[in-house]
Amino acid sequence: MMVEDARASGEPAAPLAIAAQGSFAVGGAIVTRDGSFDPRNPMDPAGQTLHGDHARVSYQVPVAARPLPLLFWHGWWVDSSCWDTTPDGREGFRTLFLRRGYGVYLLDQPRRGSAGKTTRAAEISTGPNEQWFFNQFRLGLWPDLYEGGQFSSDPAALEQFFRAMVPDTGPLDTEVIVAGASAAIDRIGPLVLVTHSHAGGFGWLARLRNDNVRAVVSIEPGSGFVFPEGELPGTMPSSNGTLEPVSIPLEEFEALTRVPIIVYYGDNIPTAPTDIAGRDNWRVRVEMARIWVDTINRHGGDATFVSLPERGIHGNTHFAFSDLNNHEIADQIAAFLAAKKLD
Repeated sequence: MMVEDARASGEPAAPLAIAAQGSFAVGGAIVTRDGSFDPRNPMDPAGQTLHGDHARVSYQVPVAARPLPLLFWHGWWVDSSCWDTTPDGREGFRTLFLRRGYGVYLLDQPRRGSAGKTTRAAEISTGPNEQWFFNQFRLGLWPDLYEGGQFSSDPAALEQFFRAMVPDTGPLDTEVIVAGASAAIDRIGPLVLVTHSHAGGFGWLARLRNDNVRAVVSIEPGSGFVFPEGELPGTMPSSNGTLEPVSIPLEEFEALTRVPIIVYYGDNIPTAPTDIAGRDNWRVRVEMARIWVDTINRHGGDATFVSLPERGIHGNTHFAFSDLNNHEIADQIAAFLAAKKLD
C-alpha cells in the first residue's frame, strides 16, 4: 500500500479516523523504605515508596486497523518522539503507518523520556556533544551535510534535531530495559517490533523471551548482535571502538529463526577503514549485521539484510524514518510486511 506524504506533494493531509488512543506505564520496580510514613514530616523517606524502571507506551489505533499493530522502539539519545513529527515538520512514522491502517504503539524504554523515573540515578552530563552526534549519525561531516543527503538543509530542522536528544536518567541496564519492553509486548499482544539503533540488540532479546513478537524490523541496529555459542565471528575493531558479538545458547538463538526479520542500513557507510569515527562505526556494524543475517538463515530462519543504496535509495542518515524520503522508507517496510503476510 503506497501512501504519498501529503507535505511532500504540497497537498493537505487527509483526516485520520482514530478508534482508540491513550498511554500506559508497564513493568518496573517498587522501592519501599522501612518505617512508617509521617504526614507531619512528609520529606522523611521512612515508609514511603518509589515506583520506577517501568516502560511507557503511547498508542493510536485507526478505524478498521490491520490485525498486527506495530511497536516502535527508539534508539540511543532519543525517545519515542523520534517517530513523530520530523525535524523539518513533516509526518513521521507514527502518522505514516496510521495512514496505512496499522495500530501504532510508541515505546519509551525504562529510564528514558516519559519513562525517566528510575530507582538508580545516573549522572547526566551537560558537556557539549552535538557535533559528535551530527557526525556519528551520518548527517554529514560537521558542519557540512552530506551531498545528496536526506536530512533537511533548513537550519530550523537541525535546531529541532539537536533539541530532541534525550539523556538516560539511570544506568543503561539491559535486563531492566528488556523486561520493561517485554512487559509492554505482553500487554499489547501479538505485534511487529520496529527497532532503531541500540534498540536493535535489545529487540533481539525481547523476541527471545516473548513469542508475541511476530516479526522484527530493525533500522540500523548498532550493537548486541547475538550468535549461537561456538559460532561467533571475530571482534571488529574500528576507529570508533571495537564491536563484539554476543554469545547465547543455540536453543535461545533459534527463537530468531521462527519469525521474519529485516534490517535496513542507509547511505554514506564506508567499506574500508577510516579514521573518521562516525563513519567507521557503521562500517563494522554493517559487516556484523551481514554475518548475523547469514547465521540466522543458515539455521533455517528468514532474515533479510537491506542496503538502501543497493536498492537505489540514496542519502539516508542513521534516522531514515525521519529523513526527507521517510515515506519511501515506510513503503519499503510496508512491502516487507505484505510479502510476509503480516499486514
